[in-house]
Amino acid sequence: MTDRPNRVAALIVAAGQGTRMGTQAKKQYMTLRNRPVLAHTLITFEKCDAVGEIFLVIPRGDDPYCKKEIIEPLRPNKPIHLVSGGATRQESVYNGLKAIDGRIGLVVIHDGARPLVTIDQVTQCVKVAKKYGGCILAVPVSDTIKTVDEHDRVILTMKRHMIRMAQTPQAFHYDIIMGAHVASQKEAYVGTDDAELVERCGKVVKVIPGDPCNIKITTPEDLKFAEALLTHID
Repeated sequence: MTDRPNRVAALIVAAGQGTRMGTQAKKQYMTLRNRPVLAHTLITFEKCDAVGEIFLVIPRGDDPYCKKEIIEPLRPNKPIHLVSGGATRQESVYNGLKAIDGRIGLVVIHDGARPLVTIDQVTQCVKVAKKYGGCILAVPVSDTIKTVDEHDRVILTMKRHMIRMAQTPQAFHYDIIMGAHVASQKEAYVGTDDAELVERCGKVVKVIPGDPCNIKITTPEDLKFAEALLTHID
């Protein structure tokens, strides 16, 4: 398609089992302010003009539930494509990229369990990624960071002004992120986030300011904190 370079899709990764939450319900489906966590995330991308369509990666077999309980109540105006996830987050992202199949010029990858992301954060990430090829949100650290060996002995004190804690969204030109995932598969390499895979290929990843409120729901305490943040925002 001639407009492929200008087309932007969100790849929302929500295929985890949420074992650290300590509940039977998956964290992305737990209720946050009268809606599932995942619904809050989808609403932001649904309202974001920078994104044209959404690929939602969910646990295999959850399609009927997601359609009925999450997608249909939102009455989205954008296409939302359901994709089955893999055994790991990296596999799930790769499945989503394969589903996109090169029809999109730029992909915004976001954790489904980060429901407090803002439209402006997504928009800025897309804007910078279009220019440089890759962009992530990240926040500075406030504590001193130590590198230790296998015996918990300090071997290096990191320069704090150079340290950032990565968040999502992370946006990339489709060919760049797909190439990075393919290369990692060939090398059987597992990264901690998608940006790391791109970095290993020698590509540029720009960092823009994230927000401490853009938390990932992992534990019951995170869910309570998100409730408090939403109350403060309102």
